[in-house]
Amino acid sequence: TSQKMPKFNSISISGYHMQEAGATADIELAYTLADGLEYLRAGTAAGIDIDAFAPRLSFFWAIGTNHFMEIAKMRAARMLWAKIVKQFNPKNPKSLALRTHSQTSGWSLTEQDPFNNISRTCMEAMSAALAGVDSITVRPFDKTYQTPDDFSERIARNQQLLLKEECHLDKVVDPSAGSYYVEVLTNSLADVAWKLFLEVEDKGGFGAEVASGEIQKAVNTSNEARKKAVATRREILLGTNQFPNFNEVAAEKIQNEAAGCCCGGGHNCGEATITALDFSRGASEFEALRLATEKSGKTPKVFMLTIGNLAMRLARSQFSSNFFACAGYKVIDNLGFDTVEAGVEAAVKAGAEIVVLCSSDDEYAEFAPAAYKALAGRAEFVVAGAPACADDLKAQGIDQFVNVKSNVLETLKAFNAKLGIA
Repeated sequence: TSQKMPKFNSISISGYHMQEAGATADIELAYTLADGLEYLRAGTAAGIDIDAFAPRLSFFWAIGTNHFMEIAKMRAARMLWAKIVKQFNPKNPKSLALRTHSQTSGWSLTEQDPFNNISRTCMEAMSAALAGVDSITVRPFDKTYQTPDDFSERIARNQQLLLKEECHLDKVVDPSAGSYYVEVLTNSLADVAWKLFLEVEDKGGFGAEVASGEIQKAVNTSNEARKKAVATRREILLGTNQFPNFNEVAAEKIQNEAAGCCCGGGHNCGEATITALDFSRGASEFEALRLATEKSGKTPKVFMLTIGNLAMRLARSQFSSNFFACAGYKVIDNLGFDTVEAGVEAAVKAGAEIVVLCSSDDEYAEFAPAAYKALAGRAEFVVAGAPACADDLKAQGIDQFVNVKSNVLETLKAFNAKLGIA
């Protein structure tokens, strides 16, 4: 194609699949550039002049929701790619240019509360435009659970048209240039990625590291770390692990459970000949948890036993309501009770399977033992918070707490098991 198709960019070097498998920006950047170097070596080894094919290489990137990081990633990519190509002594300055296509990330898309995906992909497209990519694909918001329909495809198209026609993001070259934060972030990311790139080179290059499975291991390890961050709410997926839609029923809308696959679903991907990447999305485990609740035919009731300090009981009931709603449980909130006995009586009358005591740390020493004793094992008893008296409460048999340090996913899985939800 370098001879016969002079206007066709025949090689697409993809970092997209790495981010789809949960890679962080430094990993995607370093490994994609290492992959690009393999193509430079292959071309020159075949006797082709560097200027005959380097301007024709095209890169394919994913753009995630970390807005400034994604801008920095693309700026650093252009800088580092020029540094790599210079080693081949090109005469044409176009050989140093990084041609880029980007697509909004699938890793951050969710099946639950899916209209949030429109905001996510619009933000990602804006990052790509401000970062100066050459072309953009916006994934339809319903891609995770069905074959996109006319409506979702129109919205996806109009998102980038809005950024162009109404926001005029195509009118300025590198609008982030000169921003202290973005410049520092760009240089910092470039330094980290370059060190990782050199490590790959020291071990024989991208091809050798893929064959050995080391590239896949690093990407999959990143995926695990990011999913742990989602499970503990250090990485938020709105509508899934934080502020869920209490009334949503998602199971009935899922038409294609393979729709989130990297190849789009519905294809025979063949048998892997090398170590595979894990393409499960960040929300996948939370979605499985909530779908298990929906499909079980049960709707566990979680009762907020609010008592004592007004500010603390309201804050903790709101936190706990969002916490348990992530599993699809029905939340029964309350304004407050005069006594724990009255609260327990109301919870039992409501048929609650879980009772969450919401009060202040100072009052838990009195209220928690009293409520636990009054409940007498008729429901799971939970204390909202991490009070200083926790050890004393545990000595009395109160051993379930939910707070900002909780692993939300593992905690809810444990409750599903206790409630007989597979």
